Amino acid sequence: MDLKDWFAKRRERRERENLEVKQLLPTEDYCALWKRCFQCRELLYTRDLRSNLQVCPHCQYHFCIGAPDRIEQLADPGTFEEIDAEMRSSDPLEFVDTESYRKRQVSAEKKSGVVEAIVTGTCKMNGHLTALGVMDFAYFGGSMGSVVGEKVARLVERAIELSCPLIIISSSGGARMQEGILSLMQLAKTSSVLKTFGDGGNLYISILSEPTFGGVTASFAMLGDIIIAEPGARIGFAGRRVIEQTIRQKLPADFQTAEYLLKHGQVDMVLHRNELKDKLTKMFEFHKKKNKEMDKALVQSSSKKAGGK
Repeated sequence: MDLKDWFAKRRERRERENLEVKQLLPTEDYCALWKRCFQCRELLYTRDLRSNLQVCPHCQYHFCIGAPDRIEQLADPGTFEEIDAEMRSSDPLEFVDTESYRKRQVSAEKKSGVVEAIVTGTCKMNGHLTALGVMDFAYFGGSMGSVVGEKVARLVERAIELSCPLIIISSSGGARMQEGILSLMQLAKTSSVLKTFGDGGNLYISILSEPTFGGVTASFAMLGDIIIAEPGARIGFAGRRVIEQTIRQKLPADFQTAEYLLKHGQVDMVLHRNELKDKLTKMFEFHKKKNKEMDKALVQSSSKKAGGK
């Protein structure tokens, strides 16, 4: 069987499976009530999937979820306050391919329900004040344009102002090609402001979800004091096929997965989605305790020096 026949048979099998379910339900109900797992192909009841934090109960596959769902899972109810909510990208290059950049922005907004590829704000997480940024892959593949970089920079500045922990959840295909060099400039901007944040002894936790690639990986996503990945998330800079064609070698099957990166020391831990909130708050408490101990030690050291003089 050649490759073309293999793909044709695979497509026929999927269409047959979908048809069996669609015959039982009207089309609109089928889309609303059921979802098929991408990994184990099990048919899942949408309500049960949502109550399980969008994680397949059979194979533990972590579905890619939008910013509103992620905020609902992590922030204490009613505590999230969005900042820079109406900030939108302009079209400085007047970019047009098969469609204009403006039309693509409108389409992405309708599809995702958000106005940019990141939602930023402050919230409480198990009572801890937190600056939170969540990328949404449904908007332009979570690509980083000038507004994403600016919103990240402003979020970091807000975290400095409030002296609170910073969490950014990444899900992105990389820099936004429609903004060219203006998009690439955001790598330097976000990295610079995070250096200022870190110099102040503040805590930045970066969470990598499915997928995180390109300029986002090359900037703020991999600069966390603690880097956490979700199980099975694909993380890298260039794509697998590009690397294979460049080095002319076959890569391991698990290459660029969260587990592969953990094994090779590029992330600190891989956490299941239902553990995330509690583990984050424990990290906040540990960091706060250590900061108090360091401040106390500095005061004692200063007192001894003053007494010696």
